[in-house]
Amino acid sequence: MNFDKQHKIIDEEFSYHSNVWFRTYTTSINSIKNASNLIIEGMKSKPKKKLLLFGNGGSAADAQHIAAEFTNRYSIERIPLPAIALTTDSSAITAISNDYEFNEIFKKQIIAIGQEGDIAIGISTSGTSENVIRALDKAKELKIKTILLTGNHRTNIYPNYDEIIEAYSISTPRIQEMHILIGHIICRLVDEEFKKKNNINGTNNKKPIIDYPEYSTKNQRTLTL
Repeated sequence: MNFDKQHKIIDEEFSYHSNVWFRTYTTSINSIKNASNLIIEGMKSKPKKKLLLFGNGGSAADAQHIAAEFTNRYSIERIPLPAIALTTDSSAITAISNDYEFNEIFKKQIIAIGQEGDIAIGISTSGTSENVIRALDKAKELKIKTILLTGNHRTNIYPNYDEIIEAYSISTPRIQEMHILIGHIICRLVDEEFKKKNNINGTNNKKPIIDYPEYSTKNQRTLTL
């Protein structure tokens, strides 16, 4: 492939991303705020509620990524927050798949560890992943808050989930790019809510992390490699 062809492909990919980014922003901003508030309310309650995330393939990776941002930190120091990706326990996943069926892998984990008031985030680019939909449906039945991250599939008809966030595209790569951005935005909104509650044992308060140096007068940033 020559240089000009490579340049054209790169330009196209950035152009596609920018277009989807803008459309997703204009159509999903309220859904993102609402989903963030569901999580914040749950984690401020007593006892504190937890976040349960799940999806397949790249969406499974997103579930694990976002869960880690909660249990560790996103961009500032704060208390660790309870989040579990239901995609990481290979023994549970293979046992359920072997004894029952693959479409039950998240639903049975929801039944096992989900509690009323928890928050379940199902991630499905198509919006039709059976194991994700079954888990969200069961979560709704158990009075767990339900959030679906999906694409702009107007032909899909969803149950009455608490919030549905749609990336404005039907292209899987573009939807995945929006999903991790949306996940990061939710993490930052939650960070901002809990940032004043960071005086706990085991949390290092002496190293501020600022991932937005252009907005900081001190222009500080701590990186851990």
